[in-house]
Amino acid sequence: MPETSDAVAEAVARRSYGKLVAILAARTRDVAGAEDALSEAFAAALADWPRHGVPDNPEAWLLAIARRKRIDASRHDKVTTAAGDLLRLIAEELQDMSSETRPIPDQRLSLMFACAHPAIEPGIRSPLILQTILGFNAQAIGSAFLVAPATMGARLSRAKAKIKAAGIPLRVPDRSELPARLSPVLEAVYGAYAGGWTDPAGVDASLRNLAGEAIWLGRLIAELLPQEPEALGLLALMLYSHARQAARRDQHGEFVPLAEQDIALWDHPMITEAETLLLRASKLGGVGRYQLEAAVQSAHIDGRRSGSTDWPAIVQLYDGLCAITNSPVALINRAIAVAETQGPAAGLAALPTADNRLAEYQPCWAARAELLARLGDISAADTAYSRAIGLEADPAVRRFLQKQRNRLRPASR
Repeated sequence: MPETSDAVAEAVARRSYGKLVAILAARTRDVAGAEDALSEAFAAALADWPRHGVPDNPEAWLLAIARRKRIDASRHDKVTTAAGDLLRLIAEELQDMSSETRPIPDQRLSLMFACAHPAIEPGIRSPLILQTILGFNAQAIGSAFLVAPATMGARLSRAKAKIKAAGIPLRVPDRSELPARLSPVLEAVYGAYAGGWTDPAGVDASLRNLAGEAIWLGRLIAELLPQEPEALGLLALMLYSHARQAARRDQHGEFVPLAEQDIALWDHPMITEAETLLLRASKLGGVGRYQLEAAVQSAHIDGRRSGSTDWPAIVQLYDGLCAITNSPVALINRAIAVAETQGPAAGLAALPTADNRLAEYQPCWAARAELLARLGDISAADTAYSRAIGLEADPAVRRFLQKQRNRLRPASR
């Protein structure tokens, strides 16, 4: 069945958002203006394409419309746009429009490193990359970073204004500048991958193909910085995870946990590539977050293949990860590993409880429920499962958690 024009516009928006924002903002450094022009272009597409059909090159069509919208906006903005600047902008945009049949250059990497410029507040660099490159809204980013959407929106707006006011160049910086900007770039790429990972069936249009885009960006960064162990570690981590994508749902679309996955469905060449990357990273010196997370994935995969998981080694890896990140998510995963080595009581004691952010975090409640069930505290486990089910957005995972909860009921009769 052919795609509707709305579906095509949606697909182009998802695939090309960051690419088009980057090229629109390359000269003016006005990221917010580029986003506004592109939003108008997408609105024009939704109005035009159902009547006249989808153009042969929808990406080029959107870019041309966005450029015209930006020129129109500059014409009306007489207070801030000098006549000479306006004429120069028009000349440059018309020159680019005259060659719309050429492939559109991909300047996303340049925009990513611009968003990680030292002049940008450190805590907003990764969220800014997620919005400008991948089109995440303030609500989604705020949820990921545990910040109120209004607060996140204000911070993002200030950061975009800073890029324009300070004249931060949209380019890949000199090699000597790259390492200092790398951390927020990697964090944003991993955030994008995690967003796509939560939608393995591809039912959420806003997340569709996001994991693949993140891997593409990860490869680009690893090629740019082949001696940076964390760049290699992140790519290895994403590949380890992505290699198991086909096994995460059964033929009926039901969630399958790692311990029950059919390893024949794993992408073993991808796992081999991840192992090679992780080995390369380990020889470059320095251990970081992504290498440790990739090593955890490697240990789990080895455990499923061999039938015996090295849980003490996984606990040690999480010890290192928690020391580096102090992440409550890492602490939860460490607690699950502790339960495998020291029993459910030790695992429950290791679960973080002081972090208020975890009150709305489903995996924390699911882990608590499982450990309570193993301890025989059926009532408390039932309550925790109820909380986890209520917080989970994925219907397949909700059904899995409900099945786990149902197993408690015969024991409570």
